[in-house]
Amino acid sequence: MNALSLDYPRPQCRRPSWQSLNGSWDCALDPQRLWDAPAEVHFDREITVPYAPETPRSGLHDPHFHPVIWYRRRVSLAPPAGRVFLHFGAVDYSAQVWVNDGLAVRHTGGHTPFSTELTSLIRDGAELTVVVRAEDDPLALDQPRGKQDWKLQPHSIWYPRTTGIWQTVWLEHTPATFIRRVDWTANLEEFSLTLDLEIDGPLQPGDAARVELFTRGEPLLEDAYRLQNGSLRRTLHLPDGGLYDVRRELFWSPEHPELIDARITLLRDHAPLDTVESYTAMRAVRFEHGAFILNGLPYRMRLVLDQGYWPEGGLSATAEELRRDVILTKRLGFNGVRKHQKIEDPRFLYWCDVLGLMVWEEMPSAYRFSQRMVEAVTAEWLEAVNRDRSHPCIVVWVPFNESWGLPDLPINPQTRAFCRALYQLTKAADPTRLVVDNDGWKHL
Repeated sequence: MNALSLDYPRPQCRRPSWQSLNGSWDCALDPQRLWDAPAEVHFDREITVPYAPETPRSGLHDPHFHPVIWYRRRVSLAPPAGRVFLHFGAVDYSAQVWVNDGLAVRHTGGHTPFSTELTSLIRDGAELTVVVRAEDDPLALDQPRGKQDWKLQPHSIWYPRTTGIWQTVWLEHTPATFIRRVDWTANLEEFSLTLDLEIDGPLQPGDAARVELFTRGEPLLEDAYRLQNGSLRRTLHLPDGGLYDVRRELFWSPEHPELIDARITLLRDHAPLDTVESYTAMRAVRFEHGAFILNGLPYRMRLVLDQGYWPEGGLSATAEELRRDVILTKRLGFNGVRKHQKIEDPRFLYWCDVLGLMVWEEMPSAYRFSQRMVEAVTAEWLEAVNRDRSHPCIVVWVPFNESWGLPDLPINPQTRAFCRALYQLTKAADPTRLVVDNDGWKHL
């Protein structure tokens, strides 16, 4: 790992050519939902991204209901040699993004990332104007909201709301053909790693991907594979001295968070076309005879319920604050967290991977069962699993919490069917981890 990783918003697929757009943006509150397009908006204040307007760090610190908030940022870019993408880590709850008054992308789901390409819009010396409309109905109980209160003043166990942008906004420069996604799956019995790559852009005959693995800076494995299409799956068998104790030196655990660094290079005519840095780990979990099994041995979990709220930033935190939370959790004697009602920033998961802290990842709840709720929870949860499934720190997926949004679960056939269905979908999306269907309450 290097300094590039410390604040990089996508830790497991890193390239050096990126630019944060966090900081001051123009802003307008639209409580009556009066405006439909950027030209209509009267931007009359500033906000500090990525902090929600309800938080002190945003500069607004306005705790009132904000059903719609608009953002604007002007960006100057030189004509790229390749391609440029605009990424949003998370915008709560639904977002529309315009670039130079043209609608570029829509996204629904307040805890998962999305992006759009800017390449064709960039002109030498001309500014790009990015406008975001974020809509988050404070009273909608059938959309995933976690611990965000639907009452004006937070009551009981609920917290202030999070409206709009709350994770990093950033630009990424890539070649015309580039590595879009990297996924890893460990197999301890075979002492192997399965690598899944997604390639974006035109391929030429002879294009290949070179994979280099390192442990503690020392080479572990190198190989190259021809690319036939835009995806590649290969199983990498690690060097094996035949001794179990030697193998265990590469296993990841909270006491021994051994990571395997990776460099993946896209080759054309044997020359580098694109390179990304990644990492993975050898780690396996299962449940057997009433015990949690980590890397083949019974392991006692000591977890804390971690709700991921900061007094000044709400759901949003700096990289250093995320790192410090992991360090303090371990110093208190815990070896894991149940990340409660929040899909956490990937930088937090990075520090859990690096420092050794297990994570139960949990879907933020909706509170009213409906067809909209079924569709919204399913779509956003599968996006979250897809985003995070390569992090070795995650050992358990939790799609539901304490029957929230699942009324009369023991006797209601519709809510029972949904709970079972999302459990099975989670197992289908990731068969390598445990799934707790409805943590802390009634189980099916």
